[in-house]
Amino acid sequence: MDLITIADLEVHYHVGVPDEERAAPQRLLLTIELFHDFTVAAHHDDLRTTIDYHAVSQWLLRFGEGRSWRLIESLAVELAEGLLREFHPRTVAVEVKKFILPQVRYVSVSVRRNAPGRFAVR
Repeated sequence: MDLITIADLEVHYHVGVPDEERAAPQRLLLTIELFHDFTVAAHHDDLRTTIDYHAVSQWLLRFGEGRSWRLIESLAVELAEGLLREFHPRTVAVEVKKFILPQVRYVSVSVRRNAPGRFAVR
């Protein structure tokens, strides 16, 4: 299966367990992997037959508007489900990096979801 990767897209979402942490948007980095068959797109050199990674990036930048999450786990699952619905990859993987603990570079969670009726991509 072919793969589009959007690595470390910087977004600012309201996320955190304490109310004070969610009060202002936090800097997060998102890495998105979209598994999709490029055969038709490559043959026809046609953007309409693949996943438009610019459109995906813009969707991700807007995703947090007017929303908040307590857990980055919840955020990652919602992102994966939304990407499946909006862009129709066979499988999507989402990693959310959060910069909250001063002793570590970042904390991250990762999820992988398959389109309904599809088998896992490895």
